[in-house]
Amino acid sequence: KQWYQRRVAITAGIKSLGTTLSREPNNISGKNSFKANGLVNKHVVGIKAADKGVVLTTKSKGHLTSTTLSRGGRRTIKTIRAATAGSHYRPDLTEATIRKASAIIRSQKNKSVAKRRSRKYKN
Repeated sequence: KQWYQRRVAITAGIKSLGTTLSREPNNISGKNSFKANGLVNKHVVGIKAADKGVVLTTKSKGHLTSTTLSRGGRRTIKTIRAATAGSHYRPDLTEATIRKASAIIRSQKNKSVAKRRSRKYKN
């Protein structure tokens, strides 16, 4: 019943290429579906950007728990995999969570600009 009420309220939301999207917090895929819903589900996984790294949000005993992961990309992915699929906590959202965290980490890296070499001309 609660999901249906949320769905009816969001139907006027964002529509893109025939898919209804959602802007709810802790909705990894952004789809308007019960599986991806971050408000109604008993188990929730969310990723958002921090100053350096990402913040992993899970729900336990009705309370949201946030953990900041900022010790490198590979370690962050390993921690996310252990927290979701490794502990049997929403293994269906593991790949989507890793994909989103990787995109955030990639966007936080400094872009290295290739220096232009100037040729020395012989006189």
